[in-house]
Amino acid sequence: MTNRLFNILVPLISIFFGLVAGAIIMLVYGYNPIDSYIALWKGAFGDLYFFGETMRQVTPYILTGLAVAFAFRAGLFNIGAEGQVIAGWLAAVWIGTTIDAPAFVHIPLALFAAALAGALLAFVPGYLKAKLGVHEVIVTIMFNYIALYSANSIIRNVLTDHADKTDKIAATASLSSEWLQTITMYSRMHYGILVAIIAAVLMWFIIDKTTIGYEIRAVGFNKHASKYAGMNVNKNIILAMVISGGFAGLAGSMEGLGTFGNMSLQGGFTNLGFDGIAVALLGANSAIGVILAAVLFGSLKVGALNMPTEAGVPSELVDVIIAFIIFFVASSYMIRWILLRFKKEAK
Repeated sequence: MTNRLFNILVPLISIFFGLVAGAIIMLVYGYNPIDSYIALWKGAFGDLYFFGETMRQVTPYILTGLAVAFAFRAGLFNIGAEGQVIAGWLAAVWIGTTIDAPAFVHIPLALFAAALAGALLAFVPGYLKAKLGVHEVIVTIMFNYIALYSANSIIRNVLTDHADKTDKIAATASLSSEWLQTITMYSRMHYGILVAIIAAVLMWFIIDKTTIGYEIRAVGFNKHASKYAGMNVNKNIILAMVISGGFAGLAGSMEGLGTFGNMSLQGGFTNLGFDGIAVALLGANSAIGVILAAVLFGSLKVGALNMPTEAGVPSELVDVIIAFIIFFVASSYMIRWILLRFKKEAK
């Protein structure tokens, strides 16, 4: 069985097993799984409004999934995407509220600021990993908290006069679209979906079509062999983390420039960065896989809001289903063994 076919089958089988496991749990607790899944589907795609809200949720998931996937391709675990999302959100809103410029300048500038903020936050753990061998998981976890509380302090003491949220961004910096909102029954869908798709194409191009991408993949497979082949391992580790952080920063700008148009004090994490880990794993760390996985996760998250009202099922059950899906993705060796056994018996 080829690796390409295996990479397609594992996510599909994992999704199937996750849904089956969720159905079993519903039955155990006395819920009707068929009604529950119908309610979930209607909540995600039942009409144009729900479709628009699903696409709104999918947008940052694509970008955080790309962030984690890009780092994975270099053999790195960027668990700090959550903090980089917050940094990007803050930077985008900062530019959106303080700069006066036409839209064709203001929007790219705000997006660039968000990507730069995320990249800078990822640079430090990347540098420490490359130069000192400090594990990136430990550093990025700590940076999540640094980003969260620093952003709250900046909102309260710099961008506002002790207010709980910033002013609305200027219309020239907004990604919101009256046209998209109208055709989706006034959902919060915005032009950020185009930014996310362009970012996915960019990741595919860098990883599969450039020398830099080849070296990053080589470092991810074996950094010692890469160094022996003459590649600059440290440079590629830092570069992979910086680009990963840039994608996560852009995810934050989707919330600041598109969904909300401002930034409020955060009582806790947004979970966009943490969900991006699941998206990357399910998407097999490929650009197209991340897009498809983001659509699934966005559908589950938005559709879950309809389950309590239509089927009487707690929306938290969707998190259980997602956990099962990730469990089966992580059990890919078991799934490969089962597939190979079926293949042998078929012969």
